[in-house]
Amino acid sequence: MISKIIEEALNKQVRVEAESSQIYLSMACWAEVKGLEGISKFMYAQSDEERQHMLKLVKFINERGGHTKISDLTGPPVEFGSFKDMFQELYKHELFVSESINELVRVTLEEKDYATHNFLQWYVAEQIEEEAMARTILDKINLIGDDKGGLYLFDRDIQQLTVSSAASDMLGG
Repeated sequence: MISKIIEEALNKQVRVEAESSQIYLSMACWAEVKGLEGISKFMYAQSDEERQHMLKLVKFINERGGHTKISDLTGPPVEFGSFKDMFQELYKHELFVSESINELVRVTLEEKDYATHNFLQWYVAEQIEEEAMARTILDKINLIGDDKGGLYLFDRDIQQLTVSSAASDMLGG
C-alpha cells in the first residue's frame, strides 16, 4: 500500500508524462504541416513513448493500492518558430522531466518507500537516455546550420536515431 504522499507525488508525475505526450504530439503536428516528415514521425513515436511512461505509472499506482487521478492538462504550444527552436524546447522539457523524476525519487527516500524508489529507477535511466538523445539532436542541428540540404538529410535520418546512454548500457537496455 502506498502512502497518500507517494500517491499524490506519483499522480503529479502522471500529469507530467501526459503533458509530455501532448507536447510531442503538438511538435509532430507542427513538423508534419511544415513538410518535415521524418521529424514528424519521430515526434509521433516520442508522443506514444511518453504515453506509455504515463500508463506505466498509472498501473503502478493502482496496483499498489493507490488511485490514479487523471487531471486537466496544460495545452502545449502549437508554434515552434524553427525546427531548431523546437528541438531546443524539447531539450528544455526533458531537463524539466528529469527534475520532476528526481524530486519524486527524493520523496520516496524521505517516505522510506523503497518499492516505489526501486520502480522509479527505470525512469531515472530513461531520462538519462532522453537527455542524451536531445543533446545529440541539437549537436546535429548545430552542424547543419542553415544548410537546406543538411536539413533534408537530417529529416530523413532522424527516424533511425537511437542514442545509447551509459545508463541503458548498464541496465541492458
